[in-house]
Amino acid sequence: MQWYKGITWGGVVSMLLLLGACTGKPENVEPIQNFELDNYLGEWYEIARLPHPFEEGLSHVTAQYSPRDDGGISVINRGYKAESGEWEQAEGKAYFVDAPNVGHLKVSFFGPFYASYVIFTLDDSYDYAMVTGPDKDYLWILSRTPTLPDETVDALVSQAAQKGYATGDLIYVDQKNRPQE
Repeated sequence: MQWYKGITWGGVVSMLLLLGACTGKPENVEPIQNFELDNYLGEWYEIARLPHPFEEGLSHVTAQYSPRDDGGISVINRGYKAESGEWEQAEGKAYFVDAPNVGHLKVSFFGPFYASYVIFTLDDSYDYAMVTGPDKDYLWILSRTPTLPDETVDALVSQAAQKGYATGDLIYVDQKNRPQE
């Protein structure tokens, strides 16, 4: 294997910094403290998200979190693609970046590559949450139920806007009339 020929130390350092940035957090966004994983496990419905190619055209999106034997978290994201009439699914794994009582995880769906998963808003009853990635291009509003009251969604969107997210670009996910699986 000679893939390393021509790679400088500067290139290696740049790659390491880039990978480290993938588990970082956006400016002025802090993960929740006193996080309780057992309360977070289970199914979450995607209420709104910023657009990304990996979720393009998906409705009825859910995320299922369960414990892994290695101490991590199993992640199964599912969504319905009306264009093809089929369900799509991605399986991944997540691990805490810092302490297990801090809502900052790293998640991987593609081999050794991890991205940040920062829970920065979480209802006391774990009924809804806001999650971001390593920068403000990523935002998800999640709920334990397929819908949230409009006033709750409005308050979450307002909070995200105050933190600098492009909330005008949010996609509100259709969770009604769930297709057969």
